[in-house]
Amino acid sequence: MSLIAQPIMVNGATHSAQTFRMLVRDLARGNEGITQGDDLKVTQRGTPGGGVSVADGSGVVRGRANTFQGSYSICNIGTADVPIAATGGTGRSDMVIVRVEDPEYEPGLNPATDQLAYFQVIPGVSGSATTIPDGRTGIPICRIDIPSSTATITNAMITDLRKIANPRRDRRMYTHSPSGDSTLIGSSTTYSYFSTEPGQAIAIPDWATTVRARIDIASLRYSVADFFGNLRATFGASLTLQSVGLDDDQGNSIRKIPAICADTLTVPAGYRGTTQTLRAQANGNSGNAGRINVSTATTFVYDVEFEEAPR
Repeated sequence: MSLIAQPIMVNGATHSAQTFRMLVRDLARGNEGITQGDDLKVTQRGTPGGGVSVADGSGVVRGRANTFQGSYSICNIGTADVPIAATGGTGRSDMVIVRVEDPEYEPGLNPATDQLAYFQVIPGVSGSATTIPDGRTGIPICRIDIPSSTATITNAMITDLRKIANPRRDRRMYTHSPSGDSTLIGSSTTYSYFSTEPGQAIAIPDWATTVRARIDIASLRYSVADFFGNLRATFGASLTLQSVGLDDDQGNSIRKIPAICADTLTVPAGYRGTTQTLRAQANGNSGNAGRINVSTATTFVYDVEFEEAPR
């Protein structure tokens, strides 16, 4: 096969469906899956019964019948109901997929009248299956693990298998210095904020499900005596970054040592689309005699990356 002579889009040229499918593949960077985190989510029916509900949404399905088949853009508008057969004396795992059947590669359907994209149930898959067990063109959206003698599907039986084709990411870095010398920290095991460092207000995207947050402090000022305690950070009212130990054995001289705390956290639904404060805090361990603080000579670096996942 030679180079396609009419690239997208040339005025007056005729473009094949394959050319458009290759365009979809290129725009999706060769990936497949749902478009956004809440697309095509599978849940029990409003009144649980012998089927599941698939939410609206869109996605990309890569063709598997031919190397240069390209990819298909699929879309579900509204909620779709997918019947699930009851089990008998033994349990069963079924996989629900978005199936694409293109008559150009799989003859049998009429593209003018037949439904070429549809929700399909593959019965009897492995109880650990996460991918379509054969070479058919489609993307998995869930696996349903059904106990024996069961006709009613509940959320507890549904394992989400959706993947985002190209997850959104947003990473930003903020830097600034405290307004002055902060109050000394270390006399208590209770965590305290650095009094002259208010933290950083972070705008959270409405699609974010995960946040990777890191705070670099260059540098902490140690004084009075040997210091041993902890550094961590809060993000909003409910999230706390993993604490790290601060252990200094350099006596009572003034010394300055960089410190870092970081963590990967799940973004609560109520945080999405809001602004929350990321702020460092520290304490002293029991028996600690040293003290730490920050000053105008200290720089705080807040490095925050949000990522999207199915939700």
